[in-house]
Amino acid sequence: MEFSSIYVFVLACLAINLIPGPDVIYIVTNTMRGQVTSGVKAASGLGVGYVCHTVAACLGLSAVILSSALLFNIVKILGALYLGYLGVKCLISVYQGTSQLDLIHQGEHTNNIFLQGVIVSVLNPKVALFFLSFLPQFIDPHSANTAWYLLIYGLIFSSLATVCNLVYAVAGSWVFRSDRAKQYTQVLEGISGLLLIGLASKIVLDNEQ
Repeated sequence: MEFSSIYVFVLACLAINLIPGPDVIYIVTNTMRGQVTSGVKAASGLGVGYVCHTVAACLGLSAVILSSALLFNIVKILGALYLGYLGVKCLISVYQGTSQLDLIHQGEHTNNIFLQGVIVSVLNPKVALFFLSFLPQFIDPHSANTAWYLLIYGLIFSSLATVCNLVYAVAGSWVFRSDRAKQYTQVLEGISGLLLIGLASKIVLDNEQ
């Protein structure tokens, strides 16, 4: 199976990156502590971390593709199951009326927000797992330029994630202080959950054919 449309990839990236998760918590809490510049520094640091994960995922997945096409397909199936799990988790959160966003535990202030953002992103195993699950779904292992496609898709994802984070850095404080903050996060989680489950289902069904 190959996803040839870049538009599908961009849409999936935007839907996933707009979910208010731990990275958004880190950005918004820094914005609420100080100024918008603090949130921008946090978002920029996380962006550098995403690029590190992109490079690591490209090297790892390229090695897997070279060693075994079957192994790469297994990685894709496992990745699809993980994406489906994330989608179900989002829908359960919406159904229960809960949210991943919790600004009560804000942690301690740091003077080097950018560096901390890099460290938070690089050392987050969930980010690495997501990259390894998400990127293979858009790659044809039989292509002669697989490594380049992985890098391009990874950098597009990292760029879109950083843009979404910068939006949260600028508007996040106002958004999450509003009375409709919970409703807003639930709508985003619901849309993303449906998209992830749809993506995972298509991957699994296509591989069974």
